[in-house]
Amino acid sequence: MKKMRKLSFHPCGNYRETYKQELNIFETDFGRFWLIIFLAFFFFVAPFVLSPYMLYILNTIGIAAIAAIGLNILIGYTGQISLGHGAFFGVGAYAAAILATRLGMGFYIAIPAAGIITALIGMIFGIPSGRLKGLYLTIATLAGQFIIEYVLIQWDSLTKGTMGITLPSPQIMNWQIAGDKAFFFLIFVSLVLMTWFAVNIIRSKYGRAFIAIRDNDRAAEGMGIPIFKYKLLSFGISSFYAGFAGALWAYYMVSITTEPFNLGLSVEYIAMVIIGGMGNIPGAIFGATFITLLNEFLRFFTGVLMNVPAIASWGLNMAPLREFVFGLAIVLFILIEPKGIAEIWRIIRSSFKLWPFSY
Repeated sequence: MKKMRKLSFHPCGNYRETYKQELNIFETDFGRFWLIIFLAFFFFVAPFVLSPYMLYILNTIGIAAIAAIGLNILIGYTGQISLGHGAFFGVGAYAAAILATRLGMGFYIAIPAAGIITALIGMIFGIPSGRLKGLYLTIATLAGQFIIEYVLIQWDSLTKGTMGITLPSPQIMNWQIAGDKAFFFLIFVSLVLMTWFAVNIIRSKYGRAFIAIRDNDRAAEGMGIPIFKYKLLSFGISSFYAGFAGALWAYYMVSITTEPFNLGLSVEYIAMVIIGGMGNIPGAIFGATFITLLNEFLRFFTGVLMNVPAIASWGLNMAPLREFVFGLAIVLFILIEPKGIAEIWRIIRSSFKLWPFSY
């Protein structure tokens, strides 16, 4: 009987007999099977049939998704709000650039090293979380955003200020990673590994401690969880993801400057977490996809509007349109579906499981 249930593709209920079954990522072989099919199709078909522009968008989504997963661990699972994620992304980019250009490190060392450096800096700015929460912690992380921005611009001897840094092309043996197609494999292999790592963190005792702190930090402390230690750890993990993504982005862009790592980028990452679904790892990927595509659509749409003679003659400034649409999207998701795109996907998936019966 147990053997028949194990091989079943369509469960009629969640019959769990051990804690190990409770912690399984997939309830049945059906989920594993389709995930393997999707990944095989994605890796072996998509990069060979899509245009360079579409590959660029996919690569941008992959990098943003890595950073968004880290922020979701901090906000969605631990309940600690951060407005400095864009700055940590920049720290990772500059750390990789400096390690590659001044110390001659290979990208396979520079990228994880940049993540570790960013994690250490993130934990420093996470120290106020031991005494602060809510709005006060948000203000503290906002101060961290401005401090890091100032350092990146003003420390010319290290970051070259507004001149920026040009990175060498990453290389494995005699194979040089250059172009959208080559970076596609690097970025999405990294995304799969980082997603797997995040899912397993949440399944571990650390993830359960994060969730306990999010739900009620006083009760968590009463149960013996050292909340300051776990809050710092959450800041460190979140910053590691941001730094890792920033390092990937720096190699992909080849040349980096300080302009992109501003407060607006931090707000974008928060929007990804809210719209995708807080406390949901796939939700971060959904949110990164939605925001990146929305950015591309707005760039295209504003360009079209500016070329319309009637609108151009009015002298309207279309720059605020992006911020307006971002804010509107966040408000609509909070009002209509607070759990984000991940919840919409769960409902659709459940409908397929139960079809044609709705009960």
